[in-house]
Amino acid sequence: MAKTPTKRNASTNAPLKSSAGRHVKEPVSAKAAALAPFRALPNDKTLTTNGGVPIADDENSLRAGERGPTLLEDFILREKITHFDHERIPERVVHARGAAAHGYFQVYESQSAVTRAAFLNDPNVQTPVFVRFSTVGGSRGSADTPRDVRGFAVKFYTQEGNFDLVGNNMPVFFIQDAIKFPDFVHAVKPEPHNEIPQASSAHDTLWDFVSLTLESSHTMMWLMSDRALPRSYAMMEGFGVHTFRLINADNEARYVKFHWKPVLGVHSLDWDEAQKLAGKEPDFNRRDLYERIENGQFPQWELGLQIFGDAEADSFDFDILDPTKLIPEELVPVTRVGKMVLNRNPDSYFAETEQVAFCTSHLVPGIGFTNDPLLQGRNFSYLDTQLSRLGGPNFHEIPINRPVCPFSNGQRDGLHRMTIDAGETSYSPNSLDGNFPIAKSVEAGGFATYPARVDGVMRRVRSASFSDHFSQAKLFWNSMSDTEKEHITGAFSFELAKVKRVEIRRRVIEKMLAQIDLGLASAVAANVGLPAPAAPAQNGAPAKANGKSKAPAAALTSPLLSQLNPQIGVIGNITGRKVAILVADGAAAADVETMKDALADAGAEGLVIGATLAPVAGEGGQIAVDHTILTMPSVAFDAVYLPSGMAPAAALPGAGELRNFIGEAYKHAKALAASGDSAADILTKLGIETADGHANGVVTGEAAEISARFIEEIGKHRAWSRVGRMTVPR
Repeated sequence: MAKTPTKRNASTNAPLKSSAGRHVKEPVSAKAAALAPFRALPNDKTLTTNGGVPIADDENSLRAGERGPTLLEDFILREKITHFDHERIPERVVHARGAAAHGYFQVYESQSAVTRAAFLNDPNVQTPVFVRFSTVGGSRGSADTPRDVRGFAVKFYTQEGNFDLVGNNMPVFFIQDAIKFPDFVHAVKPEPHNEIPQASSAHDTLWDFVSLTLESSHTMMWLMSDRALPRSYAMMEGFGVHTFRLINADNEARYVKFHWKPVLGVHSLDWDEAQKLAGKEPDFNRRDLYERIENGQFPQWELGLQIFGDAEADSFDFDILDPTKLIPEELVPVTRVGKMVLNRNPDSYFAETEQVAFCTSHLVPGIGFTNDPLLQGRNFSYLDTQLSRLGGPNFHEIPINRPVCPFSNGQRDGLHRMTIDAGETSYSPNSLDGNFPIAKSVEAGGFATYPARVDGVMRRVRSASFSDHFSQAKLFWNSMSDTEKEHITGAFSFELAKVKRVEIRRRVIEKMLAQIDLGLASAVAANVGLPAPAAPAQNGAPAKANGKSKAPAAALTSPLLSQLNPQIGVIGNITGRKVAILVADGAAAADVETMKDALADAGAEGLVIGATLAPVAGEGGQIAVDHTILTMPSVAFDAVYLPSGMAPAAALPGAGELRNFIGEAYKHAKALAASGDSAADILTKLGIETADGHANGVVTGEAAEISARFIEEIGKHRAWSRVGRMTVPR
């Protein structure tokens, strides 16, 4: 047998080396050799700018004083973020997967004591809004239900100009300084060598980054919680994340944190549901938003304000400028000042949802910035991003971005200019056009920046008051119910089990989780095949705010962080919920109509599910089928109802699918109801307890009698007494 010739380098004739388990690479082509000077070399170990200047500090923006504003002089920050903003065209770099709707905001009563913003002062005015919800990490074609932060961006079209409140469904963020934002996003995005995985944080690069960037600990707890899996955008809380200022007509300023409180309460998917929906109903959240509005079940949120002054800020054991920290509502209550209603779907996804441009720098008189270093960088980044995404400086003229109030300035020309400018001048001052347009005085309503004092030595530095990375992560963990803690433990275990490098898994457990809760760390370690970590040493100095040592917050828990708190997970309102009504030949048509009517009166929708789309020969008449059991899985519904008259489960068409459908709904702790002996028998044969006609979220009895109790169980979101029964009945 002829010996296989040794592969050799084309230029040196030396044998090509191989390593175990790896493919031996062929010699480089002439084309590859010509491109060699343009390739990054693996031994380039010095961090530099694009001009080759060595960088001494890549962790902190240049600012005036430890807690001062970020300076425009910081060419390293601007270069880094500019490159990041222009990396993808035209899809958004982050928040690419989105859904949106039109609506209005109306304040309950004047807030003139704290702000001169007109839209917060006239209860008779409905301010138009356009709201875009999104996932952060996935591409535009990814699914709706990955474990991810959700964007919650609101454009207010006020009579004083546009105000963009660009937030998330979590009140904190992964990093403290905008200069690290490109690094975080690069880490969480699909890995660059293989573009895997899509829309998932369960991979090495993300966990490598966060385990070395411990300021992310608090937000990682939120990401591993049920908050990362919203049931519906209409059931999702929103936050402005940063500390802003409110300024009144007397130029008095107060700090503010913005909140959106969903009228339906905060509810989430189960992780198993979310994964199955990604395959079977990837547009789940987008479709839910669209259908709610089309059905007249308009999503609603109340705008909440946490307002506080310098004295309160100085009393906290954290820095209000640190975006990895929240202010517990027990310390500063959230005052609900108005309501937002979404009542119209876009006519064109591209022209509206895709082309809408949000900028944190879009403010109106009466609202101002603080020196939060992440916010300061976002103010530059968002505007810069639109220049590449939307083709130039006139993106504000796209219809979805245009203010509803008149706007005029000397800006002309440029790509995609839509305004036909009249007059001879495009400069100020001028005498040819009457010196118009002219600036408006502050007294007459012109925008003015709050005159906060700024001084300090220019330095790249992180304030000592930003150094506590674990206290609020512990607060979050301690505030969770046992069920929520179980889900968080499972989430960390799932994610780290996907991490290939043992040293990264170990670092997350020892450097992050053990600092938060030793029990959590030990449970996750056992699940990913690592020994339990030792009790950690005291981590760092006491927290400081404004450079002063502070006593820890009195509350070690914040009950309002838990979704199982009735004030957060509102009980009883089932508007927009979807209920599967399973039918087969012999099902009582009267039962189906009775339950559908009761659900509709409560704002929910009963959808008839059959083995096929053919009408079912029911008792009392034919029953129209909305979906088949194969195309609409149980995870797409909030509850399941079985009418009377059907044959025993084993005799039904598609009996196996039927059993799986019901069993899966039971596993996910959803409300179940059955009318008549035959339907109840189906549940019993599956091992589902039906004692006393009302147990553990399972309701049995005649349709007219049980509808109210069934609706009550649906309103609890889940039968929490069943959580933990992970086996599916057979």
